[in-house]
Amino acid sequence: MNANPADSDLALAIGQRLEARYRHIHAAMADLSICNSVLSVAATGFRAFGGREFGIVTTPWSMNLVALDFPDAPQAAPAAVGTTARINLPAGEVDFIAGELDTIGRVDSCSLLSPVFEFATMEAAPETAEGAIRAFFDPSALEPPPAPAAPLNRRDLLYGKFRKHEEAMTE
Repeated sequence: MNANPADSDLALAIGQRLEARYRHIHAAMADLSICNSVLSVAATGFRAFGGREFGIVTTPWSMNLVALDFPDAPQAAPAAVGTTARINLPAGEVDFIAGELDTIGRVDSCSLLSPVFEFATMEAAPETAEGAIRAFFDPSALEPPPAPAAPLNRRDLLYGKFRKHEEAMTE
């Protein structure tokens, strides 16, 4: 990830600012039917990567992977609000929708869940978010699955090749 502790502190602070902004938005949306009443707002797993900050924001209406620019740092390539921005993460390319959020600035979002009625408790949502953010930043997700074992046929079984095949698999 190539982040130093100062970057991590800044990422956490920006995540907290984002969380506060979404709490303000939630105050206006709390009575809407798309909101899961057991959820609140949480910013999870914020980290520096590639000159930007990434994390997951859970709200009572959605769970999004978000990308933000650091203050006083080079900004991401311009993108019109509502357009798709493709960002290369360790686990592969991810499509984000470019957006703007009052008091925050540019926030690119990738919807993971919306609405979020599958969560029965607030405790379950950040656990899911932690697993998701780990997956996006795990380069092993790009590794191809192991090749399937060679199929056996009846002839191999009849002529004792099954045992040799089985022994080769355990070595």
